[in-house]
Amino acid sequence: MGMLVDGQWTTGRGYASGDGTFRRHDAVFRNWITPDGAAGPTGTAGFKAEVGRYHLYVSPACPWSHRAMIFRALKGLEDLVPMSVVHPDMLDDGWSFARDFPGTTGDRLHDLPFLRDLYLRADPHHTGRVTVPVLWDRQRDTIVSNESADIIRMFDTAFDGLTGNSDDHHPADLRTEIGALNARIYETVNNGVYRAGFASRQAPYDAAVTALFETLDWLEDRLAHRRYLTGNRITEADWRLFPTLVRFDPVYHLHFKCNRRRLIDYPNLWAYTRALYQWPGVAATVHFDHIVRHYHYSHESINPHRIIPINPVLDFTAPHGRG
Repeated sequence: MGMLVDGQWTTGRGYASGDGTFRRHDAVFRNWITPDGAAGPTGTAGFKAEVGRYHLYVSPACPWSHRAMIFRALKGLEDLVPMSVVHPDMLDDGWSFARDFPGTTGDRLHDLPFLRDLYLRADPHHTGRVTVPVLWDRQRDTIVSNESADIIRMFDTAFDGLTGNSDDHHPADLRTEIGALNARIYETVNNGVYRAGFASRQAPYDAAVTALFETLDWLEDRLAHRRYLTGNRITEADWRLFPTLVRFDPVYHLHFKCNRRRLIDYPNLWAYTRALYQWPGVAATVHFDHIVRHYHYSHESINPHRIIPINPVLDFTAPHGRG
């Protein structure tokens, strides 16, 4: 796995730390697009919501990118925020803009060969992982943000005055509950599958996979009495959970050794996942070819022969019965 160190690309760094525990690096670029360009919760001011000013870089394989793709679709931003799609193989050079896989686009703005070149365009001395999604500002020629949690909130509010879409997935009266849900789900589910899959010792794996299934069991019980995680209203918490659930049986169950149960063994979670998949515009953001290829081909330490499994046949379009 590679990263930039003072602007130089380095390889050979593993996913786990010395004690065998997977630790995710924090995002570095944390500016915010706002309706009037005022400063957001972090970063600097000057990023006003405007038509055609911003560009989104994603991997459909990546669940963090998938969040951004979903909110771009939910909020009708496809024409306002164009998108470039990287190749699903993340090898020694990191994410690339190769075009030899269905659905890849190359770098539609700069025609760069690798995503790291985009980071270096923003900061020639950048140190850190080169991750997706990336929200780029064409006017200032720099990265607005590479933090998916921030990007989805920008998409949810910043462009409402331009689109007329005022759907609010982080309403004030539910923010405390959403925050608590996000915290547990991120730690034990969204990031929990990675903590299990990239653990290089038994104890960190045991801790991660146990916490993962404790939360999945808790979510299964919660969804027995609620249509969505907070009740009858769909929120950011649902859309942050969905990318992990939709990948669970095709990837995490086998590849990341999260195999106590499958998603389809949870009646409520499985029906809930199908309901979200069938939400208008969402199915088009799910690319199982990228998902299956990326995980099994990119992670040589887990799958050294890079054999792509045939995977179970799952019908996400089946009736879900959740209203």
